[in-house]
Amino acid sequence: MLALRKATAAFGADLVHVDAPPEPGAGRVTIAVAAAGICGSDIHAFEWTPGYGFMNLFMPVTLGHEFAGIVRAVGDGVTALAVGDRVTCWPTVPCGACSACAADRPQDCQSRRIVGLHADGAFAEQVVVPAANCRRLPDDMPLAIAALAEPLAVAVNAVDVAEVGPGDRVAVLGPGPIGLCIAFVAQLRGAVVLLAGLDDAARLDVARRIGIRETADLTSGSLEAAIRNALGGEADRVIEATGSARSVVEGLAALRSGGVLVVAGIHSGSLDLDLTSFVRSKKQLRAAHDTTARAFDEAIRLLAAHAGTLDALITHRRPLAEAQAGFDLARSRQAMKVLLLPEAAETRGGER
Repeated sequence: MLALRKATAAFGADLVHVDAPPEPGAGRVTIAVAAAGICGSDIHAFEWTPGYGFMNLFMPVTLGHEFAGIVRAVGDGVTALAVGDRVTCWPTVPCGACSACAADRPQDCQSRRIVGLHADGAFAEQVVVPAANCRRLPDDMPLAIAALAEPLAVAVNAVDVAEVGPGDRVAVLGPGPIGLCIAFVAQLRGAVVLLAGLDDAARLDVARRIGIRETADLTSGSLEAAIRNALGGEADRVIEATGSARSVVEGLAALRSGGVLVVAGIHSGSLDLDLTSFVRSKKQLRAAHDTTARAFDEAIRLLAAHAGTLDALITHRRPLAEAQAGFDLARSRQAMKVLLLPEAAETRGGER
């Protein structure tokens, strides 16, 4: 079968033919992949940016962790899933033995493994994953939409960490897929939301199409001015999804005393923070990464309720054989979400 694999500690990834996976082991299932989204983490791994050296121990590895498909085989002991079930997958696989796992906080397991980064992922026709990580999907949810569950769950978690509530003035920095989903979720919770980008006209247009009421492109103005104009004052919450440390500094400057800034982007640089000013302003700096079981389940409910709206996030679909072109699109910032479709999935009527 065709697979997109990261094989060397350098820029790029390779489309190669590999053997189909063997029958799934105990507690595992084989999924025929219908659609898999290109994530910012996939781009970081593809570009080999700092922070992804951990992958050296696991290469060659098939990339791809945002996906949905159909169960094709089940291993011993799997009773909650059956062949033919339509599923998506939370790609975080905890160790099961640490204190975080014992406390039912798998997202905090420091030995966790991620499907598509530590183990073979879904940029392939089939992928084998733990059955416990799979979530059944509503029968009427298109599998392409279901592939948005993981990034939407990451956004739900970021909004949870920020403790966004009705009436909060929230600035979301970065109109990529995660930032746009964060803005969508925060607005649904009753917040007044501004989504800000930098030279991001195409992506901000997608944001407006899914109902984000306030957007700003900062090529011709400051974040503080945009927040004052859109929100009527300083932000109560700022959620950063840019991957630029400068955005964190600017977000803190636009945050009210006692407000919360959540860093959700992956950063290759460091943050230079005036700690005395930070302490005196009583601002809070938090981190959001991955998601939680509760947030993942909420994401599936949101997709079921808003599928017609969130479908606009999928701006490009490409066959897996055109994965390189798909990555070029995703890296160009002219796309929102690029889906790769294994050729075997393209003939499954109604599953695009």
